[in-house]
Amino acid sequence: MADLKTNYLGLELKNPLIVGASNLVMDDDALAQIEAAGAAAIVYKSLFEEQIQLERAQLDDNLSEYNERHAEMVTLFPKIEHAGPDKHLMNLARVVKKVNLPVIGSLNCVYDVTWTEYAKRLADTGIAALELNFYANPRDDKKAGKEIVEQQLAILKKVKQVVNIPVSVKLSPFYTNILKVIAEMDHLGCDGFVLFNRVFQPDIDIETEEMVFPWFLSNHGDYRLSLRYAGMLAGNINGSIIANTGILTGSDAIQMLLAGADAVQVVTTLYKNGIGQIKNILTDLNQWMDKKEYATIDDFKGKLSRKKMSDPFAYKRSQYVDILMKSDEIFKKYPMR
Repeated sequence: MADLKTNYLGLELKNPLIVGASNLVMDDDALAQIEAAGAAAIVYKSLFEEQIQLERAQLDDNLSEYNERHAEMVTLFPKIEHAGPDKHLMNLARVVKKVNLPVIGSLNCVYDVTWTEYAKRLADTGIAALELNFYANPRDDKKAGKEIVEQQLAILKKVKQVVNIPVSVKLSPFYTNILKVIAEMDHLGCDGFVLFNRVFQPDIDIETEEMVFPWFLSNHGDYRLSLRYAGMLAGNINGSIIANTGILTGSDAIQMLLAGADAVQVVTTLYKNGIGQIKNILTDLNQWMDKKEYATIDDFKGKLSRKKMSDPFAYKRSQYVDILMKSDEIFKKYPMR
């Protein structure tokens, strides 16, 4: 039996499979199944700025509840019933005590002061590490990309100063040069990088002519962008690399490790295939390592990274150009009809 241990964010994990942030970790039965199936860690569902602002609005409503105590008042009750971050933090602290595996907190804010305030509050729950969701959604043409990056770097620096646990960042791929951004964050002491966030994308129902918001689950092959950047980063940064998005099977996880990822996060495959898929992925990984005679993850991790490969063009544009030059070969696999 192969040794699946890996190190992520300075944490020694029993294997490289982490359950990413989702509603699954909010359910006690699902949590028990996740732990029994062999997951190495979980990321608790993200705390969003909107929750924090709703709680503050709720407090304002409570304080002004008696302002309309007259014959034509509308209601006796506060207008907003959202529980906000207090309930989130309470449940997170409960989960930390309940499970026997590392719990990673997740935070997604807008304002600088909120990032640091709630990073500290999340850390106080006893989590093993913190994941910052750096998702900038452009809303106008006034803010320069450089300004967004500088703001994120400043937030990372401040958060690192106020917590004493490992801090990772979960990034979208939509930067002019994501490798440069990661290098700068790595220089600031970021402990790990999650590749990548699945950004909000609405859809349109052409029958009702309305905006719709479908469940945004991954599909097979969605991992390829994460794989490319994991392969380019491996061995070139100090922080850990975790691959996210489109990792549905044991084969997908193995590819990520070969590219240089230290661990992988899964969510979609648990919704599509059930929580038992965790065990299936780990079994596939074990069997593949035994077949290849790899005793540990480190024996093959990053074997196909840019730094270790003999082919200097594997991760470069010239490889893409070479594929285009041979594009007629696609008809061998997909004959024209």
